[in-house]
Amino acid sequence: MAPPNLAVIIVSWNVQDLLRRCLQATLQSLAESGLSFQILVVDNASSDATGTMLRAEFPVVQLLEAPKNLGFAGGNNLALRFLGFEQGKIGAEMVLLLNPDTLPLGDALPQLVSYLQAHPSVPAVGPKLYYPTGQTQPSRRKFPTRLTFFWESTLLERLWPNNRWAQAYRCADQSPEIEQKVDWLVGAALLVRGKAILEAGLLDEKFFMYSEELEWQKRLQRQNASIVYLPQAKVIHYEGKSSDQVPTAKQLYFQQSKIYLAQLWYGPAFAHLLRLFLWLSYAWELLLESLKWLLGHRKALRSQRIASYLTILRHL
Repeated sequence: MAPPNLAVIIVSWNVQDLLRRCLQATLQSLAESGLSFQILVVDNASSDATGTMLRAEFPVVQLLEAPKNLGFAGGNNLALRFLGFEQGKIGAEMVLLLNPDTLPLGDALPQLVSYLQAHPSVPAVGPKLYYPTGQTQPSRRKFPTRLTFFWESTLLERLWPNNRWAQAYRCADQSPEIEQKVDWLVGAALLVRGKAILEAGLLDEKFFMYSEELEWQKRLQRQNASIVYLPQAKVIHYEGKSSDQVPTAKQLYFQQSKIYLAQLWYGPAFAHLLRLFLWLSYAWELLLESLKWLLGHRKALRSQRIASYLTILRHL
């Protein structure tokens, strides 16, 4: 039997209501496409009623229940292995990694599929992302340089938010309204060619969360083929609704993933320097919050932040 044209993989953790809306929008987007597709939801050991909801309301969906929270990379890999990619099989002509906090608009998904069908050398394509307010969400990126690791989402960027390194990293020099080749795209909605997955391998599970799609898209481009940003395809992205449930862990995973990526690309000495910089940054933040607490300024908030920074410093 020929593999389906499209496999949609959604990794979900405790976002039952958002997942329901995502599935409704996904099925609506694909309804008139004529595509053969299957939808796989990986439930990362949610404590809500995700599994019950899926069985009752979406019998068409293939539910894969992870024994524990495997993170983004591990959850997607569970589905990719289920499809057979690790056994050297192209389990689907195309695979869409889709976050549960997204809403594909109109024919966004068929548009992405049509683009890959028409451009056989392109390994992956992604849509234009929007915040729920309707504002464009920056999703295009260049590969990080050594400097980027110190500027992106750190104390330095907060002190100088529009510095040229951060701007260049986020492709601010190019309009988000035009189709373009990019180094990588935010992985909230990414359509990948099955053949490219087979050649590049699965996601690196040493990334629990964050940076995994960056590193993977680098491998997807081994044959010098570029990732493409397609603004005609539009997807709403609520952003971070799973990770926002654990804000301290979110920061820690982000920084640990950054350090691991730095080690992969630039070696252990550079990664050690980055780790030291990040540790000192959080130590400075801890000092400031402690001083504000001593001065009696919003002590409950300061106590929360102090506890968070202490946890990050212990594990970083």
